Amino acid sequence: MILITGASGSVGKAVLLEAIRRESKVRAMYRSKEEAAKAPSGCQAVLADYADKHSLRKALDGVNFVYVVCSPIPQLVELESNMLVACKQAGVKHVVLNSALGAGDYPKSFPSWHRQVEDKLKSSGMSCTILRPNGFLQNIVTYNAASIRTQGAFYAAMGDAKVSYLDVGDIAVVAVKALRGGPHSGKTYELNGPEAISNEELAKRISKISGRTVNYVDIPESAQREAMLGMGMPEWQVTALLELQQYYKQGGGAKTDGVLRSLIERAPVTLDQYLKANAKEFRDQAASA
Repeated sequence: MILITGASGSVGKAVLLEAIRRESKVRAMYRSKEEAAKAPSGCQAVLADYADKHSLRKALDGVNFVYVVCSPIPQLVELESNMLVACKQAGVKHVVLNSALGAGDYPKSFPSWHRQVEDKLKSSGMSCTILRPNGFLQNIVTYNAASIRTQGAFYAAMGDAKVSYLDVGDIAVVAVKALRGGPHSGKTYELNGPEAISNEELAKRISKISGRTVNYVDIPESAQREAMLGMGMPEWQVTALLELQQYYKQGGGAKTDGVLRSLIERAPVTLDQYLKANAKEFRDQAASA
């Protein structure tokens, strides 16, 4: 039996769907009855919470392989550590941990939290595979589409930093292939997309594909902080996101290589493919009608 945690999240949901396609016995972990009710066919839904150790024991009953992912919150280290302890106690054979790019060399922000969990997993004695994905293509819509629709622009303090975006569906393929361990046991995979681009180039691509003029506006970090706080984002999250941007500005997200392609055994989803599939997300309401 395979357990997919975070089954309602952007990456967890993609991993769950891939697991259902590839495996016969799949269990999906949800935190609420409402989300569990939306579980796709082909899997067994279970209610559990990283903060509730008793619920984790129940979720892991009969499970041999586990995919672990958590939202990027300050409690990430504690919550994922609870899951790792529960996996060890349940006799899980292999764990795939969804970490983050930068966990190997950046002591700030989300990567530093993930590194702490990586170290706990490695010292647990369990067979494991660690995935460190770069920025998601899906985040382009999540973070930029709203202001593009209303203002024809998106904003950040990124300068000319480049990011090798990749699709969560491609991450899911790697995760499911690694779930049974084998040749993937003990491996750490840094997953980069096929092309590194700056926000200025991203704006040009969105303009071309959406059929409207879109601009990237580079702003001071202090202005971005003020804007995010003004949107109601908690200070810890604002600081973490700005620190992550600093990592990108140092060149941390610009790497491209053939690792992802070799693991999924096909060409990765490209930026242009993603933008074409989601072009309507960047058009104003009048243009989309």
